[in-house]
Amino acid sequence: MTPELRLQPVGRLLAAALLVAGPALAGCSASMVGDHLPTSVGGLPEQAPQRPAVPAPYPAVNDLPPKREATVLSYEEQKKLEDDLVAARKRATDAGAAAAASDGGAAAKPTAGSAGTPDGGGGKP
Repeated sequence: MTPELRLQPVGRLLAAALLVAGPALAGCSASMVGDHLPTSVGGLPEQAPQRPAVPAPYPAVNDLPPKREATVLSYEEQKKLEDDLVAARKRATDAGAAAAASDGGAAAKPTAGSAGTPDGGGGKP
């Protein structure tokens, strides 16, 4: 084989790499180039604020939060809190049922032709 035929696939690979890398590298610098272009060709308008001299810091994603001062609840403390919540829910349910029973259920169920019906409370003409 001649050396020219052996270099041809390498040349194609190099050309393909340049075609792929060219737009990628151009995309990295496009924001800074846009600052210096005239407004008529897509640059920033004159009244646009200036970029900050120092870029904003990235959020500290790898920093750990400080240790909590409160400790984890023990099984007994957690069980007591759950029982208190269940008791509060039962008291609220019982109070709602007692209020509905003292009203005779009239407030809970609108009668036909009352203001709570879809026909506007006037009944049928």
